[in-house]
Amino acid sequence: MRNLTLYATSVADLKNANIAATAIDLDENVIYAASERQDADGNVEIEVWNVGNDEMAPTVFTMFRAVASSSHAPGASQIISLRVLPEARSLSVVMRNGDITMISLEDGTVDVEGTVEPWISAASWSPDESLLVIVTGEDKLILMTSTFDVLAEAPIHATEFGDDAPINVGWGSKQTQFHGSLGKSAAQAPAQTNIGSSPDDDSAPRISWRGDGAFFVVSTLSPPPPTSAASQLRRRTLRVYDREGALQSTSEAVAGLEHTLVWRPSGNLIVGTQRFGFEGGGAGKEDKHDVVFFERNGLRHGEFGIRAAQLVGSERKVGKWGYRVRELSWSSDSNVLAIWIEREDGDVVQFWTMGNYYWYLKQEIEAPASPGQPGRFTSVAWHPEQALNIILTTKTGVIQRTYAWETFASSSEPPVDSGAVAVFDGTKILLTPFRVQNVPPPMSSAQLTLSSERSPIYASFSSVSDTLAAFWETGYVELWSLQTRLQSGRGKAMDPTRVWSGSLEGVKNARQIQLTSLDATGTSVTVRVLWTDMGVDFVTSLQLEEFTSKEALTTTALPSVNSRLLAAGTRVTCQGPSGEIHRYDTEQQQFLPVAHLQEFCLQSQGLLVPAFQSTEAQIVYLGLGSSGKLHVASGEAHYVLATNATSYTVASGFVIFTTTAHEARFVPVTTLTALLANSPETETEVKPEKHEWETRRVERGSRIVVAVPSAMSLVLQMPRGNLETINPRPLVMEVVKQDIDAGNYRKAFFACRKHRIDLNVLVDHDEAKFLERISSFVEQIHEVDHINLFLSNLGRGSQPKENIAKLCDVVRIELEKKDLKQYVNSILTAYVVKTPPDHEAGLSLLLRLRDSDPEVVEDAVKYIIFLVDANRLFDTALGMYDFSLVLMIAQHAQKDPREYLPFLRELRALEKYYQRFKIDDHLKRHESALRNLSLAGADRFEEATAYVELHHLYAAALRIWKGTNRYSTILELYGDWLFERREFRQAASTFIEAQAFSKAMVAHEKALEWQELFYLASQTGMPEEDIVATGYRVAEDLAAKKRHSEAARVLLDYAKDIREAILAYVQGNHFSEARRIIALQSKLELTEDIVHPAALDSCAQIVEDTNECKEQLRKQLNRVRELRVRKVEQPDAFYGTEDVALHNIDVMTDVSMAPTTFTRYTVAPTAASRSSKMSSRSKRKQERKVGSGRKGTVDEEEYLLKSLTKLTARFATIQDEAKGLLPHLLQFTSEHREEGVAMQQLLNDFEKELKHSLEEIWSKPPEEVTIDSWATRMEEVERERRINPVDRVAKPELTTSGSKGWRINLFDFES
Repeated sequence: MRNLTLYATSVADLKNANIAATAIDLDENVIYAASERQDADGNVEIEVWNVGNDEMAPTVFTMFRAVASSSHAPGASQIISLRVLPEARSLSVVMRNGDITMISLEDGTVDVEGTVEPWISAASWSPDESLLVIVTGEDKLILMTSTFDVLAEAPIHATEFGDDAPINVGWGSKQTQFHGSLGKSAAQAPAQTNIGSSPDDDSAPRISWRGDGAFFVVSTLSPPPPTSAASQLRRRTLRVYDREGALQSTSEAVAGLEHTLVWRPSGNLIVGTQRFGFEGGGAGKEDKHDVVFFERNGLRHGEFGIRAAQLVGSERKVGKWGYRVRELSWSSDSNVLAIWIEREDGDVVQFWTMGNYYWYLKQEIEAPASPGQPGRFTSVAWHPEQALNIILTTKTGVIQRTYAWETFASSSEPPVDSGAVAVFDGTKILLTPFRVQNVPPPMSSAQLTLSSERSPIYASFSSVSDTLAAFWETGYVELWSLQTRLQSGRGKAMDPTRVWSGSLEGVKNARQIQLTSLDATGTSVTVRVLWTDMGVDFVTSLQLEEFTSKEALTTTALPSVNSRLLAAGTRVTCQGPSGEIHRYDTEQQQFLPVAHLQEFCLQSQGLLVPAFQSTEAQIVYLGLGSSGKLHVASGEAHYVLATNATSYTVASGFVIFTTTAHEARFVPVTTLTALLANSPETETEVKPEKHEWETRRVERGSRIVVAVPSAMSLVLQMPRGNLETINPRPLVMEVVKQDIDAGNYRKAFFACRKHRIDLNVLVDHDEAKFLERISSFVEQIHEVDHINLFLSNLGRGSQPKENIAKLCDVVRIELEKKDLKQYVNSILTAYVVKTPPDHEAGLSLLLRLRDSDPEVVEDAVKYIIFLVDANRLFDTALGMYDFSLVLMIAQHAQKDPREYLPFLRELRALEKYYQRFKIDDHLKRHESALRNLSLAGADRFEEATAYVELHHLYAAALRIWKGTNRYSTILELYGDWLFERREFRQAASTFIEAQAFSKAMVAHEKALEWQELFYLASQTGMPEEDIVATGYRVAEDLAAKKRHSEAARVLLDYAKDIREAILAYVQGNHFSEARRIIALQSKLELTEDIVHPAALDSCAQIVEDTNECKEQLRKQLNRVRELRVRKVEQPDAFYGTEDVALHNIDVMTDVSMAPTTFTRYTVAPTAASRSSKMSSRSKRKQERKVGSGRKGTVDEEEYLLKSLTKLTARFATIQDEAKGLLPHLLQFTSEHREEGVAMQQLLNDFEKELKHSLEEIWSKPPEEVTIDSWATRMEEVERERRINPVDRVAKPELTTSGSKGWRINLFDFES
């Protein structure tokens, strides 16, 4: 769908020259043109011109003389080949007389390397300039090196086929093919033997190389047959040779094959031309003329017809048919085929391209005419590196024209966006409006048959009206009203009508047109034309009212040559060859710079970015350069959106572009201003950053053709030429949001449904407005199925459950107001999709409608059974205690009556509350079942208590029987259950509430709540001996729990045993309290019997614990030192790195796969392969090992540090014990004093050692010393200020140990 558009041209005038050939020096970017003139003495004078570039005038580089050859047709050039050899820095000139001349590019010296006898008919250098192929006048083929050493020499007319001769076994031959109605006679008919060449053949051989230089092809005319032969026809034959000069293949005989020859650079086709309708020509009409293709093996491979009717002159002075094809040539990228045609009215070069296996005539270049003479070209050649740059020469001029691919697509905006695209094909313009039709090329919805016999050079759509302008290089313009049908339906998609045509006076060498309509009717338009004259670009404007000229033409000179008009509002805006953008200021009447795109961008436009957040509305300029960079610029700011873009467009508030990574990206237009504001000002080339833009994968090589916002579609073209229309999510969402904002919920709903967009967007976009417009929503989407679909999606949405329930209720209430019977299914859906679903409310609705509308209820029951599992509905209906509803659900769910009828009969036989108890128990609603059982009568109490114990319904039971005479029974059951669960404290409180004091005392004793126990014992009058026995038991349990002080208090107060109490005190290291009790009770003998030995034992225990800590500290300190040395000296061994010897071994990964023959021999599994075979149990075991500190692992050091931390805490406990013991050791005997001194010294030494070790282990490398200054202090203050207070103050830890052990459960049942 792309067209070739001319965007740059230059003409160099060589005075008094007769140009015959050109050559390009790629290193210096210089064109050399060779001019030749023959004198009366039979010599030819060659002038070599240095054409240079646009800034330098052409100059004569050098000149030399040679003998002219007469062995050629009149008017043929004496120069066979002109080529720059970059390695030798010389210019090779191959003359027809056989001379091979080399001209130095350094100083212009001329040297004849040699002469080929008798003359040279054709010559061609290989693409890499390493080989030269020559066809001599004796029909010999000579292959030479760049130093002119002969590699091969052979006669050109070989009889053999070549090295690639095919082996024919008859398959596919004419005799074995099906010939339809012609029958066997067609198969037996002899092949055409009368094969000749075209009358327009110039009889000269041709040579053409393949792009990679591996092969070349030679086209020659067969030798004249003897006069005695029956046929005097000569025919053309193509022969393919390799780089060694060996013949590879010979073409099949083709009648009417002409002299033209070119090999496509990509290598798949050899191209020639064929004539029909004469003796020896092809079978067909006389005016038929084809471009034919051959494969390397010599076989034909397709063709397309030259449109001869547009070329034939009235007098037919040129050739037999009034025109002839001079030469063919391919562009360097193999995309454009140029055909040089000689006509009576002057030469023309046609550009042909292929898309979807169809050949389009895209452009025509006419030779500039001389006064009284038709224009003639003397050479046509493509630039070898710049793909679409062609160099044409006349006798006195060198013309350079640069083309580019451009898509002529309509940029109209909704609601009149047609998505129309224009494709040039000769004198026709193929039109397709993609809004209503997607017609694959080469077909189209409509064809414009233009009045001119030449192809137009440019076309432009109006962005406001449905108008197209076609434009020719001569300044001729045609305006067409397309009358596009924007709605789907029958009839023509387009009915174009020409509304105005005319030539703009004074305009020549035009290359671009811009059409601007002032209103949607298109009757008031402004036409702007870009043209060139004398190296200056001009823009001419024409205003039309009702398609008649309103005022005279206005012409303005542009700031630079080879500029480009771009669409940016109503003012004239142009882009220079370096990317600078100027806009015409009507007040100052001059062009002012407004932006710079850093490089020339053929596809560029101005874009009004609306105000967004804190930015103001402004015009930015977009451009896609040949480098693949997508630029955006405004004023001095510049930003690169992408460096690998292949095409772009602007639609629906997005800049959409495709990339070489085969993606389509969508950049919101509103973000362009922010990107420009954040771009650096100093850098001339900005690298694109990564942004979270919407991205969609597309087919490889896809390019954007057009975007149609109203259809939410993006049309892409594949490299082959076929089209694909996609509906990207951003475009769809933009239209959906616009429809929601406008309250057009129906259109938004169906768009979401068609393009698989989550219907929750109808709510999420603006929930408040949706709730306000709920009545409008229901009116627009009135179909029950569509409402059900919406509610189903709403229930599966990501909104909170409460919000979903609120929305469902709002929709349900509106539906109930509108028509309960019509929307009963939708109302049921609203109940069901909630979380949790409200099945009971839905069934209640059926009960309401059962009597009034039984038919509606029957359908509704079937529908709700479709929504919800029938068994769940059966259980829900059963839980409503309505057997008729249960039967209705069961019958419509087609349940087996044998499954539910006996159960229902059994239930019907029971009294009301016991029946409900059985139902709730069946449904596992245990609390409700217990409540109904409590209402079934007092005789059911024992069954109720058993039910409570079975299902642990103590909380429900306490609430049910509270305030009754059965409450204490329930409390005692609850206390027994708590006692069994070893919740003794809660059980004791429960037993006291139930007046079961004996059980309460047992619970208190088990809970070691001795104060409450002995209080309760005294209140209940427990005997003294039982209190003493209880005291001994409680003291023993307390001592076992290390609660020695409490145990001693129990022994003193209740067991009256002073000796056992003193033993308990000293066991708990409470020496002060023990001595106080001894003094109080006057039992001084217990000091020597109990206290003194116990003090020595405690001292020995502290010394033993300290020695253990010392041993542990020294071992772990040495290990930490060893690990840190190893970490520095052998990091690979410490951290465990991959073995480099295993880099080239493929081992099993985490992906499950069958073993192969190679993996059997792999003996180096990795961690990944081992872990992939682990079971879940092994993985849990492995996780427990992490951090265990196993020796030799990476986490061993961390484990040692944690262990030392625990050691420090343990030593702090030892110090606390020593604190309570040392004063008594000082006051006891000398032995105790000595032991105290030794213990204190041991603790002091270990404390110093521990402190030193901790400082060594936790030491950090010294920080860089900062200079104390006002600046550094302020930086520190600022740094501290920025610290979050949450980070500065540690979070307090709430102690949750005990799992709510401070609570009393019975208080929970009071509420």
